[in-house]
Amino acid sequence: MAEMSVDLVAVERRLWSGRANFVSAQTTEGQIGIMPGHEPLLGQLVEGGTVTIVDTDGNRVVAAVHGGFFSVTADTVRVLAETAEFSTEVDIDAARKVLSEGSAAPEDQLAAQARVRAVEQATAS
Repeated sequence: MAEMSVDLVAVERRLWSGRANFVSAQTTEGQIGIMPGHEPLLGQLVEGGTVTIVDTDGNRVVAAVHGGFFSVTADTVRVLAETAEFSTEVDIDAARKVLSEGSAAPEDQLAAQARVRAVEQATAS
């Protein structure tokens, strides 16, 4: 099966780097799935979105991301997020509390939604 090089990087750290068969991201234009050989493109990530990477062993890596960009060539995907965290790092109770209280700033609400969505996507498989 064809592979591509993928990097998931946030301002504060590199989260993931390796070979993958598939990447999915929420963009300002909608959800997009990238496979090896995809046409080159540059996209803007949504505020409070998720990125899913399926590595060459079939493992799914899901991260909550908040803003940023990604670039795609035929054999590379670079995700450059303002902030990002793995679904396994999310404090789901704290994220749900932010959503239930409704008094948080809109940016915090979006980040909490992304965290909950990332955990749900990671556990859905």
